[in-house]
Amino acid sequence: KYGDALWVLARLEGVPETAVEALVAAKFEYVVACQKFSDFKASKKEDDKWKARSIDELRHTFPANLRVAYVEFDQAEKAYFSVLLGVEAGPVDGAARDRVLYKVRLPGNPILGEGKPENQNHAIVFTRGEHLQTLDMNQDNYMGESYKMRNLLESFRGRVRIVGFREHIFSESGGAVASFAANNEFVFGTMVQRFMAWPLCVRFHYGHPDVWDAQWAITNGGVSKASKTLHLSE
Repeated sequence: KYGDALWVLARLEGVPETAVEALVAAKFEYVVACQKFSDFKASKKEDDKWKARSIDELRHTFPANLRVAYVEFDQAEKAYFSVLLGVEAGPVDGAARDRVLYKVRLPGNPILGEGKPENQNHAIVFTRGEHLQTLDMNQDNYMGESYKMRNLLESFRGRVRIVGFREHIFSESGGAVASFAANNEFVFGTMVQRFMAWPLCVRFHYGHPDVWDAQWAITNGGVSKASKTLHLSE
């Protein structure tokens, strides 16, 4: 939806139709941090294969903007790598083909404890631009909210480094427990987070749609802390 919103805004501002797609690709990229993707692809379990096929379907549905970052163990080199996988058109026939865009050698297994912080840590090197938004996998946005992103980015003035963002948890329709959990997250992401920000001045990121000054975050330890003991520490 962010990509669609950028398309609409570009047209409203008179950007030539032939240049819109390139402009949107330059302004927006969606990196899915799925550290287990290579394991799903190689697994013999039908459930894992289905997950890999579902991710592939997403990648080929949105080839211009969506990339998948995962951890791969290279048997030949006996080393772990962070990999960014994209989809590009073939030079001759124009058919969509998978392409490894980047491959970064890691000093060891990056999975120390829970997957979430490590997922963010290993994938952040593949992000670009001045701003970064971190989203949980059960979150989505309305089109109307997507139009606000350009205005939200104007908040990064002075010493502002992180800006909270309203989340829509689409998994809330999964039953009474899911609805209760979503309501709990909504309260925390709005009233509690605001109170923690002011007057307590102790607000931190905890995984939900925060927008970052990306350069500041990356040069100050990243957005997450991997831990063997805590459930997660963002």
